[in-house]
Amino acid sequence: MIYLDNSATTMPCSQAVEAVTGALTRNWGNPSALYRFGMDAAHALRTARHQTAAALGAESDRVFFTSGGTEADNWAIYGTVKRLGKRGRHIITTAIEHPAVLNCMKDLEAQGYAVTYLQPDSLGCIGVERLKEALRPDTILVSIMMVNNEVGSVMPISQMAKITHKLCPDAVFHTDAVQGFLKIPFTAKTLGADLISISSHKIHGPKGAGALYISPRLKSFPPLLQGGGQEGGYRSGTESTPAIFGFAAACSAGFSANRTAIGHMTELRDFLIRRLSALPQVVINGAHQAPHILSLSIPGVPAQNTINLLQDAGICVSAGSACAKGHRSHVLAAMNLPPKVIDASFRVSLCQDNTMEELEALAKALEEAVIPRAN
Repeated sequence: MIYLDNSATTMPCSQAVEAVTGALTRNWGNPSALYRFGMDAAHALRTARHQTAAALGAESDRVFFTSGGTEADNWAIYGTVKRLGKRGRHIITTAIEHPAVLNCMKDLEAQGYAVTYLQPDSLGCIGVERLKEALRPDTILVSIMMVNNEVGSVMPISQMAKITHKLCPDAVFHTDAVQGFLKIPFTAKTLGADLISISSHKIHGPKGAGALYISPRLKSFPPLLQGGGQEGGYRSGTESTPAIFGFAAACSAGFSANRTAIGHMTELRDFLIRRLSALPQVVINGAHQAPHILSLSIPGVPAQNTINLLQDAGICVSAGSACAKGHRSHVLAAMNLPPKVIDASFRVSLCQDNTMEELEALAKALEEAVIPRAN
């Protein structure tokens, strides 16, 4: 199998597998227990938090574990509204966010909040000026993703956070960095975002873990869950130590190999762009600025047909976002691409384990099995 759907999920690395196994078979105590076995688990949990924070470039005490990126996004959005809802009722996001953000916005609109959706250009990019024009005195939250999960456009988050804090000092800036973490160089301490969401299974960790970074600028932030006071009182409930330890191990491994991995994925992406640009039937969508995401279309061949034909060749790709199954891409629609391009779109997403040979096999499979069906 040639796996090219790494933006949907990644194969857990050996370090993550070992960490999960150890948490299930050896260090499975409750970190809140006051005897030695539980204290050992608590020590391992502190280590995991330090490893995750180090990869994120954050203070350890500002990283709080969640069940994944979706939960972190929800917490960031609803927590901000709970914190600042009496100061204003205007929120800014983009039209190309992940459903974990967009569906929260729809819910808040139903509650009477005004939401401005910044529109992308034809490449899926959104500039600082569009945000600047949308900011208002009653803006309480700006939520903009770091890397678009379908077309790989990279948003200027640092500049966006800076202009938000300058023009709306009380507003909170959140970024969904699920597709940017360990793919785009940044540190939480210098990025300027108040809230940053990340996810484990996008970086070769297990599913079921993620984290929300809460900046020291937010001296108080509403807790997600009430209970026994775990996660500094922000997210109560016994911690899922197998998932967390695996997440932290993946963070540590990914951070160590970060520069080499980004360089390798960039070479793979650029090779595939050159290779497919020679095929006139192939359309390359969007900015593809991130090193690991490439959106493609073969007009005349529906996306599901392409996926099925490639699957027959032992190659796994996806139709846009794996989280929007069965729906026309809202990202490509917001970019005003032609319907025939949108309906034929599929995504190739890479990791450091992919090879040039695998991408050549993809190109040949497109030439031999998919393109002949275009009409």
